[in-house]
Amino acid sequence: MTKKLLSTTLFFMIVNLAVAQRFDGGAIVGYNASQVEGDTYKGYNKPGFVAGFYVETDIAPAIFAAMEIKYSQKGARKKVTTKDPEKYIMRLNYIELPFYLAFRTNDRGSVLAGLSAGYLISGKEFDNYGEFIPEDQNEFNAFDLEPFIGFQFDFLENLKADLRLGLSVIPIRGKPVNTNYYWQNNQFNNVITLALYYQISR
Repeated sequence: MTKKLLSTTLFFMIVNLAVAQRFDGGAIVGYNASQVEGDTYKGYNKPGFVAGFYVETDIAPAIFAAMEIKYSQKGARKKVTTKDPEKYIMRLNYIELPFYLAFRTNDRGSVLAGLSAGYLISGKEFDNYGEFIPEDQNEFNAFDLEPFIGFQFDFLENLKADLRLGLSVIPIRGKPVNTNYYWQNNQFNNVITLALYYQISR
């Protein structure tokens, strides 16, 4: 059912690009710097790839709305040092459907805020001995919901940079603890994304 929903969404995005002249659209490629809130490892040490497509349309003279579909790699990575050589990597691969509103601050810049729904394609963990076996891995949740804020800058006619920060509000999984605090019982994606947006259709 989820695959059918994603396929239908992509189809309508393509149709909008083709037949709705007031819509702009194009391709996305970029980079995630990720960490997981609720683990014991600090820092945006997990790199990841981002790629997809977007459509956008003006809804007021200085405001536009946009929707995307993209593949996004997230997770966490422990920094390995000579004093602490133990390795840990969490790799999470998502298909995401972000929606956002953006306000043009000038001819080139915009600030934005939105919400991204994600579906987990795969979730794996690794240490010095390789990939965790299923019995040793705490199961990941299939869905992610991530509010985000960001900034876009148009530096060429058909090319702009997008920088955004997102933090999940639905856990990626629970922790083997039992407290009265939602944020202490669970783990959440925390991601900084830098991407290029190339406009194909206007």
